[in-house]
Amino acid sequence: MACKEQQDEELEVLHSIYDGDEFFKEIGPTSFQYKYGEDGNYKSFMLEISWPETYPDEPPVLNLDLFYNKHILSDVKEFIKQQVLEQVEESLGMPMTFSLFEWVKDNLENLTANQPDAPLAQNNTRSDLQQSNECISVDSSKKKEKKEQMTKAQKRRVMDKYGATSEKTRGWNWVDIVKHLSQTGGKNSDDS
Repeated sequence: MACKEQQDEELEVLHSIYDGDEFFKEIGPTSFQYKYGEDGNYKSFMLEISWPETYPDEPPVLNLDLFYNKHILSDVKEFIKQQVLEQVEESLGMPMTFSLFEWVKDNLENLTANQPDAPLAQNNTRSDLQQSNECISVDSSKKKEKKEQMTKAQKRRVMDKYGATSEKTRGWNWVDIVKHLSQTGGKNSDDS
């Protein structure tokens, strides 16, 4: 069977299996994501599997560098990727997307064993610490003095005090033409 036919068949199977599953997401006809764990859990992550043209004869592309996974330590990401790639090698030549997603679901606890339950500064890698230090220094230099916030009632009182709601007389904002011309330095008639 040709690769394209196997991909079409697997796509149909994925649609039937994951129909209504909120954790499964189809990014495109050959790219899929599955979210493990619940939002807010520090061990939750998302795995993206993309099929190259000759999939399943060629291994799928695994991606853990998603924005959702920003809290996962790089060592843990590498470990997960390495473990899933071992499963890929065993299944090469067969449709494997469903099998990979389910294998990760079954082994989730082992895969995230080195991921802390909560964010800890000492568990970050050196590059993560440098990035966070850069962010802190940029944020502290941009600090502005906070202006006092007024409530709606206070704003209304200020507006009433200065007559914002009262009707203004005609011409209240007109410019005195003679005063304006004397300030701007209009042309003198003596120059001609």
